Amino acid sequence: MEVKVGDRYKVGHIIGQGSFFGIPNVRWFGEEGDFNIMVIDILGLNLEDFFTYCNRKFSLKTVLMIADQMIERIEYLHNHNFIHRDLKPSEFLIGQGKKADVIYLIDYGLAKKYRDPRTTLHIPYQNTNNLTGTARFSSINTHLKIEQSRRDDLETIGYCLVYFLKGTLPWMGIKVENRQEKYQYIEDKKISTPIEVLCEDLPEEFITYLKYCRSLKFEEKPDYVWIRRLFKDLFYRCEYKWDLIFEWAEVAVIDEDNKK
Repeated sequence: MEVKVGDRYKVGHIIGQGSFFGIPNVRWFGEEGDFNIMVIDILGLNLEDFFTYCNRKFSLKTVLMIADQMIERIEYLHNHNFIHRDLKPSEFLIGQGKKADVIYLIDYGLAKKYRDPRTTLHIPYQNTNNLTGTARFSSINTHLKIEQSRRDDLETIGYCLVYFLKGTLPWMGIKVENRQEKYQYIEDKKISTPIEVLCEDLPEEFITYLKYCRSLKFEEKPDYVWIRRLFKDLFYRCEYKWDLIFEWAEVAVIDEDNKK
């Protein structure tokens, strides 16, 4: 089973087999009239929805549990020779029922094969014409129109995590005349904001993570085990319980109790 995305690449072996937790199982796909249709498992709300539900800020415990699953999902995608190129909170959905503690990665419309699965030859370093992805979460290299690789997906995750903890990012909220001005403002602000300022009042691990992502070479394989351990060590130092009870579930219980 293969599903075509981006008019060029197929990622059926990534999202269609249901062999990995957090990757939606494709039930059916095909053409219906003028439409290409794909049927996947029913999933719940996305992280942006829950973020709004929790008054646009998550606890450190919730963010660290989210981080572990986000990094695990993108590692799986990378191991199957693709980069996502448009990671953002709305691309991560929660499962339903017994899988309500599983975060699913969806929407591979901008996914791109970054290496040949047979030869493992990496795509070449080059400049691109346009910004691919969502500007507020895009890596600096993406703004600079440099071909994306694994490092860019990870840097994007870093911005998502800071966003969850702070409720905003320094380059959000600007009102400009057009999209090009907006993109330029975000690029300039992102480049000029030191990581220490971006992560002010956050645990040191978030600074370490973003510095690591930005230090990666174009073709370099990230150390996924190390970065997951970085956040897990922080989690246990804070003496949290790894129960996969996310903040939105706790808020829902409180809301239900208040209705009684």
